[in-house]
Amino acid sequence: MREIVLDTETTGLNPAEGHRVVEIGAVELIDEALTGKAFHVLINPEREVPEDAIRVHGHTEAILRDRPIFAHVADDFLAFVGDAKLIIHNAEFDIAFVNAELTRIGRETISMDRVVDTLVLARRKHPGQANSLDALCDRYQIDRSRRTRHGALLDAEILVEIYYELMGGRQRLLALGEAGDSFAPQSLLASFLPVWPRRPREPKILPEEARDHAEHIRGLGNLMIWMRYLAGKAAVAGAD
Repeated sequence: MREIVLDTETTGLNPAEGHRVVEIGAVELIDEALTGKAFHVLINPEREVPEDAIRVHGHTEAILRDRPIFAHVADDFLAFVGDAKLIIHNAEFDIAFVNAELTRIGRETISMDRVVDTLVLARRKHPGQANSLDALCDRYQIDRSRRTRHGALLDAEILVEIYYELMGGRQRLLALGEAGDSFAPQSLLASFLPVWPRRPREPKILPEEARDHAEHIRGLGNLMIWMRYLAGKAAVAGAD
């Protein structure tokens, strides 16, 4: 199953008032595990950026002036997202802005039917409590020390951990190496897996490899502890 964890930063709170997207960050999950693939872009909003918004994400007009406009990154964004399920915190906000940008260039909008809103999940699990990203990080003891400002890619990475906690827990794995993909961010250092049961996978060992391994084990001799264990199991089975 392919999922995309996504976040945006904008010039304001309401696309109906002419506010635009200035940043998109998204990371890919396959079968609930990070793959190392991500999409991240800063966008020229083709309008001024209010001071209130700059205080939130730090993207000034000077920073964004030479960045591509949304129309020039739309194809890459839509290709990365594909038809995957989208995991978003306060999804109505982000989807409203993304759909406004898509509508502006005559592209098909994204349906809320394919979106999982982690804010809704958090409110169900923790009713009456604060459920912002910062509050959930503190509740689940997730490191948010890098989050001195809002940033779409960083917030998407943090949301992966929150999503796993909301769905039942996570298990930290070894750090990812270079993914070799142009969208892979340097800050995407670790992969996480949920601890709920996973469907079994077919073994990848070939029959001839299995025979070679069995021959190698027999060559180790009967004094090996696992050989005594197997012999004991065989004796018990014979007695039955």
